[in-house]
Amino acid sequence: MEIGIIGAGNIGGTLARRLGALGHDVVVANSRGPATLAELAAAPGVTAGTVAEAAARDLVIVSIPTRAVPSLPADAFAGRIVVDTDNYYPQRDGRIDPIEDGQTSSRWTAEHLRGARVVKVFNTIYAGHLADKGVPAGTPGRIALPVAGDDAEAKEVVSSLVDALGFDPVDAGGLDESWRQEPGTPVYGADLDAAGVRAGLAAARR
Repeated sequence: MEIGIIGAGNIGGTLARRLGALGHDVVVANSRGPATLAELAAAPGVTAGTVAEAAARDLVIVSIPTRAVPSLPADAFAGRIVVDTDNYYPQRDGRIDPIEDGQTSSRWTAEHLRGARVVKVFNTIYAGHLADKGVPAGTPGRIALPVAGDDAEAKEVVSSLVDALGFDPVDAGGLDESWRQEPGTPVYGADLDAAGVRAGLAAARR
């Protein structure tokens, strides 16, 4: 698959390396330009590009601070599957009133990336665990990741990637339910198995 990754921090960089190693054609971009990504671009299957080049891929992973989402070229993502790995942290992002008033951060992102098929995942796991703790399907205690989105086909594609990376995908409902996997909920950073994630999602309270 042709995958674009916007953001080369802990999660974005880890996904670039892991997906490239799985044989995907990955273009990674950041706000500072391709020249700053030489080390990451040396990984198998990974090349550095611009944000526009990353946004033109079949599937695009957005792994940047929430406050930076409005800086992205909104119309570039129309019709594309966009994986939102972000978490809203007011101490980093400043106050975003719609989110403070109850909108999920993934819904807020989807409204900015007009026409994108947004799927929320990879926001509940530490980057080091994403890098090292994937195991084959059927392994007892396999870590599960909640996958939220409104587009069933997009969720299926993304869930297949989650499984290939060594984790069990768990359907977490639509984007408006993705608050159940945001910081402060039972599944956040917990490394639960599939049964544990389902129980944690059900037990979440706003």
